[in-house]
Amino acid sequence: MADLLRKTPDNPVPKGAVAGMMTAGDGVRIRHAHFPLPGGEGGTAIILPGRNECIEKYFETVGDLAARGFAAVTLDWRGQGGSDRLLRDPRRGHVDSFDDYVADLDQFFREIVLPDCRPPFTVLGHSMGGLIALLAAPDLASRVERMVLLAPLLSLREPRAPFAAKLLANLYFAIGLGARPMPGGGRRGSEGGFEHNRVTSDPRRHARNQALFREHPELGVELLTAGWLRAAIIAMERVSAPDFMARIRLPVLFLAAGADRVVSTPAIERYARGLRAARALTIDGAQHEILQEIDLYREQALAAFTAFARPAAKGPRAGTGEEAARAG
Repeated sequence: MADLLRKTPDNPVPKGAVAGMMTAGDGVRIRHAHFPLPGGEGGTAIILPGRNECIEKYFETVGDLAARGFAAVTLDWRGQGGSDRLLRDPRRGHVDSFDDYVADLDQFFREIVLPDCRPPFTVLGHSMGGLIALLAAPDLASRVERMVLLAPLLSLREPRAPFAAKLLANLYFAIGLGARPMPGGGRRGSEGGFEHNRVTSDPRRHARNQALFREHPELGVELLTAGWLRAAIIAMERVSAPDFMARIRLPVLFLAAGADRVVSTPAIERYARGLRAARALTIDGAQHEILQEIDLYREQALAAFTAFARPAAKGPRAGTGEEAARAG
């Protein structure tokens, strides 16, 4: 069912792709894709995209991972990409609770990853996908070997933004307007051209991604709702609680973007220091979407992923922060 995937001249579907639709318990259909690699020695990278991203945006990364010996599997989160929208207006990115994302990820493992993909499994999560991975981490310990999280959504970059956003989102929610768009919550990178984008310094990859959403507008969402923002803030607070952090025992490598204008890089670095088996590497100069960046930054991220994930394919799982650091 590779015809479920969309392509553009600059973004072809990788060879051998297998796509399908999974129906969640509440009836929402979730699009997923598997990119097998016969004989691949690295196992499978489980790509967890960020907000308003889609499977197609990671076609290039799938090829890069294959060149390094990793198969890949990924999904579109509910409410975005090729998965079902949750509101009548398909332009609005919405979710009631991040627990819904975690439940979809659990079902994705049970129905797609564990039966069809080659172990060992390494999570590769970006931004919102990284936050979801952390929420699911206590229950992923028996399924995945390691996690690599790129610019995970742990705190907004602007110091006052979390408080103001929480106040406004809670107000909207309290008066029954949780499905209403947040002011200024448009799609990142669509604010009038490359010079106005806040996520990459690579004009070529930015143009490729803009062409993808222009030719296949059904893949994108334009606005985020107050309900989504409230759910995101609740999730960020939950994973930051000391008792929750104590339950995360998987080795985790955090890759922060040194020039991130979306999420807080210092917050990522602090969070990594608070986990038992984690470390953080900051890629100086990179902006938020590290895998959509110029080659200088992308190659650093891919090299770090490969070095960290490869030991899982060769030996026992690292169990301490010291072991995880050596693997990285």
